[in-house]
Amino acid sequence: MDLKSMYNPVARDLAAVEANFIGLADKWQTEFPELHDMLRHTLTGGKILRPALTFLAGRCLDDKTDRILNMATANELLHISTLIHDDAIDHADTRRGKLTVNNIWGLEKAILLGDFLFARAGEFAAATDNLRTVKMFSNTLQTIAVGELRQARDVFSPRQSREGYFQRISGKTASLLRMSTESGAVLADGTEEQIQALSDFGYNLGLAFQIVDDILDFTGTEKELGKPVGSDLRQGTITLPALLLMEQQPEDNPVKDFLEGKDRENSIIRVINIIKSTGLIDESYALAVTYSEIALALLDTLPPSVYRETLKKLTSYLIRRRV
Repeated sequence: MDLKSMYNPVARDLAAVEANFIGLADKWQTEFPELHDMLRHTLTGGKILRPALTFLAGRCLDDKTDRILNMATANELLHISTLIHDDAIDHADTRRGKLTVNNIWGLEKAILLGDFLFARAGEFAAATDNLRTVKMFSNTLQTIAVGELRQARDVFSPRQSREGYFQRISGKTASLLRMSTESGAVLADGTEEQIQALSDFGYNLGLAFQIVDDILDFTGTEKELGKPVGSDLRQGTITLPALLLMEQQPEDNPVKDFLEGKDRENSIIRVINIIKSTGLIDESYALAVTYSEIALALLDTLPPSVYRETLKKLTSYLIRRRV
């Protein structure tokens, strides 16, 4: 089963999110054609995972389509805006095989477009008329920003640690998936226990999702990833497989050699080969599975429904994906 068919129970809801995106872009078609082109380029072709999680979480409990639609749109716009800023900071030319905004329109316009989408995301969050979700949105944006600052502080530092890694992915990935599921539960008027269960589900799914992403950065191909293999390490950020290598080989360590600028191309080739040929991938994957099992157990506290089962299938799919 592919991702699109897995979204079937909320397909109409997701179509409404995409209609919001088209409307956001087409509003500028006459007044500001370049902005229209930038938005069309940016707001099409994504996984729309976060809106799917928002709708599925909400529908596990009740059916408040209008308010959930606004928050689902806000969640995805916030995610997209962070990707645009990430690509600008990293000077990335492509993402998932698609040219980045900064590649086509330049760094300055990319950063400003990210800011524009932050603002529009906030507007959609406010349209829920729910103060709790607005505060959630603000707190999540702050958490993401702190995660980005931590990453910027530690870039190319050999002192990066496992603790720092989990702080970073908690801030950059898990916090946004947590908001996606928690906000859906809040807008569906769930009990505090249900809201907490779905919040913790999103958080643990986010940790598992990011660990798998970091594994694929070493095991995938450039064609599959749409970027060079070992891309994070090339940018000076050490992810879990490389951290485990540093822990297990503190003396003769190609990760440290790379960070210190010692024959970087050969060093990164060594890192990739060692990670792929030892048990480091399995060890990393075991941690991802642990977090996914915590997430699945939290779902068992919710009433049975097609939406709960879809969240379970989606969790398993995201852990086993290739891209």
